[in-house]
Amino acid sequence: MSPTRPLRPLRLAMIAPPWFTVPPQGYGGVENMCADLVDGLVDRGHEVTLIGAGKPGTRAGRFVPTYAEPPSGRLGEPLPEALHTAAAARILAGLDVDLVHDHTLAGPLLARGRRVPTVVTMHGPVAGEPGEYYRQLENTVDLVAISRAQRRAAPDLSWLGTVYNAVDVETFPYRAVKEEMLLFLGRLHPDKGVHLAIEAARRVGLPIVVAGKCSEPVELEYFHTQIEPRLGPDVTIFGTADATQKRDLLSRAAALLFPVLWDEPFGMVMIEAMACGTPVVALRRGSVPEVVVDGVTGALCDDPQELPAAIQAVRRLSPADCREHVRSRFDVDTMVTGYEALYRKALFRRTPTLHDDVRLPGRRGGTWTPAAPGTPVAPGTPVATGTAA
Repeated sequence: MSPTRPLRPLRLAMIAPPWFTVPPQGYGGVENMCADLVDGLVDRGHEVTLIGAGKPGTRAGRFVPTYAEPPSGRLGEPLPEALHTAAAARILAGLDVDLVHDHTLAGPLLARGRRVPTVVTMHGPVAGEPGEYYRQLENTVDLVAISRAQRRAAPDLSWLGTVYNAVDVETFPYRAVKEEMLLFLGRLHPDKGVHLAIEAARRVGLPIVVAGKCSEPVELEYFHTQIEPRLGPDVTIFGTADATQKRDLLSRAAALLFPVLWDEPFGMVMIEAMACGTPVVALRRGSVPEVVVDGVTGALCDDPQELPAAIQAVRRLSPADCREHVRSRFDVDTMVTGYEALYRKALFRRTPTLHDDVRLPGRRGGTWTPAAPGTPVAPGTPVATGTAA
């Protein structure tokens, strides 16, 4: 039997959303995930071009910005993403890649007719209108779920597979001894149940820090009607925490409160907290039971009235078990391995007769010399060179 030939590196185009830098300075779960995935793929020898906004911040061989500064203040408006999508399409026309990995909402509209596969990670809901949107795209894209719960919400979509989001565990500080403080970290949005977190903290007599983004109209309305009336000396409104502040808060808190009122498809903050050795108290919605081990790394509740007792219970849990759970299931290396497998699965679906060491559709041959990591190039500039095959 002939020995197995090594799999060759892939040429990948990664399209991040336009709203924040990659990685973000503060809020931006998708951008954090993109940054970790890009760096992990580059570390494994793949050639990655990142299309995003702002300045380069990853080890991608090429970074092509669509906005010199991310339009963060316009988050929720349709035009910035439409412009980003149009610019990304023009940039892709000058690239020579095996596969496109798109993390945006509008970008998949342009996958129809593309010669190479387009993999799309589903970072949001897939029930209702979002699911119908992807049904209209049919088999022009390969969808990746970020949890089994998300996939169950629309089992008929063109799913390629499921890969959990991840964090670089070593970048999160571990603290075994916690402070007499609870934490809510996330968007100040009605779906997040911030008011339930404040009420539960008050019932157990512990102060709570509320840290998160509050800028969109729905968030501001929720703050004024549901959060502001509940404020007191035991509630600290921190605002948006940057990467350093977030890690400090997560490591110090006795527990992270995650009383979501919708079927959250993943929830990055849960694994970030557990990476710091901090247990999670959450309502049993969406992906939460896949992420938190009830009675080991946190407590799952079926009713908001159960939250205070759960807070008391998790204070007896082992911080070391919380961190090890993330290291074993949600570390970046595991995520990168999952995406590598799905990329090759998508390529094989498109060209099943080709072996992995044969030139794939979309590759024009020749050689490609990556620039220094993070090197920006002007939009539309070809970043691969070589002679026609």
